[in-house]
Amino acid sequence: MSEMTRPAMARLPKFFRGVDPAVATAFACIVLLLVFGSFYSTSFLSPEYLLQQLKVASFLGVIATGMMIVILLGQIDLSVPWSVAVGGMMACAAAAFGPMGVALAIPFGILCGALIGVVNGIGVAYLRIPSMIITLATNAVAQGLMVVYTGGFSPQDSATAAMREIATGELIPSVPNAVIIWAVIGAGAVFLLTRTTFGRSVYAIGNRERAAYLSGVDTRRIVLIAFAISGALSAFGGVLLAGYASKAAQSMGDTYLLPSIAAVVLGGTSILGGRGSYLGTIAGVILITLLQSILSVMQMPEAGRQVIYGVVIVGMLLLYGRSPASR
Repeated sequence: MSEMTRPAMARLPKFFRGVDPAVATAFACIVLLLVFGSFYSTSFLSPEYLLQQLKVASFLGVIATGMMIVILLGQIDLSVPWSVAVGGMMACAAAAFGPMGVALAIPFGILCGALIGVVNGIGVAYLRIPSMIITLATNAVAQGLMVVYTGGFSPQDSATAAMREIATGELIPSVPNAVIIWAVIGAGAVFLLTRTTFGRSVYAIGNRERAAYLSGVDTRRIVLIAFAISGALSAFGGVLLAGYASKAAQSMGDTYLLPSIAAVVLGGTSILGGRGSYLGTIAGVILITLLQSILSVMQMPEAGRQVIYGVVIVGMLLLYGRSPASR
């Protein structure tokens, strides 16, 4: 920062001086998208439409929460697509086993995703396999297992009433349950990252793993837990999506890999690890959701959307990936 800009920054309120530029940029882009979208549809700024978009954002927000924790380590989780699908499909499958299966459907689906995360964590932390390789491999294995389970056909099991309620119901009038769930998970993530030894260790490993290890951090255990959390949250996202659609689908997680990464890096989390805040991830999730909505209105094909997400990730890496860690 130059000598000329320091006095100007000092005159700003303390709140604004502490805001990450990437987070501020993300929120500014949200405002621009809202204004831009209002030109395509007069209902774009209506409370009903915005609440619906926030509900849709909740599914991505749950998945992106786990992705953020992994990226803060300087790692990546490419098993998201089939962790999502496994969570939804296994939760629906459990419901076919009577009342006990119905009661355990949601935790069983989450557990299956956590197991995928544990495999990823063991590969990265203990076997020292690059996260890009091991998570891509477990994604392929999960895909193969689900194809074998379904015989190559669409799953026939339906979501339970509880799954539909948490995804589409409203415990508080006019506030979707999915939004409340995202808020609870987000609050838990903020507490975990800012108020616990685990969170401090995640940032330390992301900045410099060897230094964290020499300072007494059990780096392998932290990495294992982080990937398990990512897998569990991806699977929970799949449970919510299955409840939203009343059934699971094999391709239900395919469209969430790049958006979840893009949402995290758009919010200023360094893809090289060690720096980022959950407020930025919230902004990134909302920004990606609004962008998806506008692209849908413009009838942008899915291939074009994936290109845009890729460009966003590369652009944010060039802008923030080489900046020094702030933690």
